[in-house]
Amino acid sequence: MLEVDKKTFEEEVLKAEGYVFVDFFGDGCVPCQALMPKVHEYADTYGDKMKFTCLNTTKARRLAISQKILGLPVMAIYKDGEKVEELVKDDCTPESIEELIKKYI
Repeated sequence: MLEVDKKTFEEEVLKAEGYVFVDFFGDGCVPCQALMPKVHEYADTYGDKMKFTCLNTTKARRLAISQKILGLPVMAIYKDGEKVEELVKDDCTPESIEELIKKYI
């Protein structure tokens, strides 16, 4: 799981080839912390088929807003620099996150 920031997001996500999974999380986000071990498990399981990244929105607010991240947690899939699908807040369950990943691998 590659942690990206405002300096590396464009290179690692927007300019990457193929599908990129982004876990948008924040320092004070309890649901984000609860989901993180499961998301890291998916990164270990599916990381050979898709790139897995995470972005701490607490340290990159403008970037998060530019990506239309208005609430947390958000799990998003990007392809060729475009967001193709995302799960937001209550839709972020371990089951729905795995379904989202499987749809694009």
